[in-house]
Amino acid sequence: MSKTITANSTVGRERGFLAGKEHGVRMWRCQAVIDVVRPAALPLREAKVLFIVQGFDAIDGGISQGLQQTVREAYTATATDMVRLAEELRPDLVLVMNGLHLFPTEHKEHVEQVKLMGIRTAIWFADDPYFTDHTASLAPHYDYVFTHELSCLALYREIGCQQVHYLPLAVNTSVYKPMHVAPEYRSLAGSLWDQLRHYSLLEQGIKLQWIPIEESVKYYNGAKIVMNVHRLSYDETYNKNSKNLPGHSINPRTYEISACGTLQITDYRHDLDQYYTPGHDIETFDSAEELIQKMQHYLIHEEDRMRIAMPCSIG
Repeated sequence: MSKTITANSTVGRERGFLAGKEHGVRMWRCQAVIDVVRPAALPLREAKVLFIVQGFDAIDGGISQGLQQTVREAYTATATDMVRLAEELRPDLVLVMNGLHLFPTEHKEHVEQVKLMGIRTAIWFADDPYFTDHTASLAPHYDYVFTHELSCLALYREIGCQQVHYLPLAVNTSVYKPMHVAPEYRSLAGSLWDQLRHYSLLEQGIKLQWIPIEESVKYYNGAKIVMNVHRLSYDETYNKNSKNLPGHSINPRTYEISACGTLQITDYRHDLDQYYTPGHDIETFDSAEELIQKMQHYLIHEEDRMRIAMPCSIG
């Protein structure tokens, strides 16, 4: 009995040492990337902007912080206070994030009231093309329309919008960043995992629930590989994209996962190559077979996995 306990203790210590070494090396490499990659300093624009949040902190916080770093005056508010604050502050621009399900009464009336004050208005759609049945009715009321989705540019121009621009999202690095996490975050998390064919065999290692932002960051950091699968552009059970516009642009998770210094494997989107190089700082897949093959490879070849997760710190 004592020999068995001693042997188990030795194995446990060895595993703990290896796990500690692995995570120590990872954090060292992450810090090396952070030290090398410094954002360029941007001059402050002489502008006053009122930013209307959508209620999703991961994106709202990053945009609010970005505005504070790029314009002389930046204010953040909810849709309920938009008209009142526009009248009080008299900003150069009112920027509305998404604009869906935010306003207490008719959305278009609020926008028109702001425009009557001589203030320019802009809306930034971050969920295109999935809600285009709604966004197409809102867009013409704004002076500027921004969308993160390449496939929607033509739609907004066709319905009469004069200023339509492709504006991709980014990541709030004060939230999504490398960090030490406890062992329980080295598992699968999120919804829909119960649709796996062999879910019962993996159930003990899956957290089948919606994960809040502060927890998702920990799961990204705890995982050796994060799979980022974009949703279908057409959903028969919840269709708000009756034109069946395709999804060509990467989702916000793409940037958020990368910021955590974790290997990401994602399905391909048209604008991916503008920001990443597959095989260098991200991995892609076109089929379930390719996904399985690449996951097996990177789980076995640790240096290959780390090279892509943190390309700037190696070689």
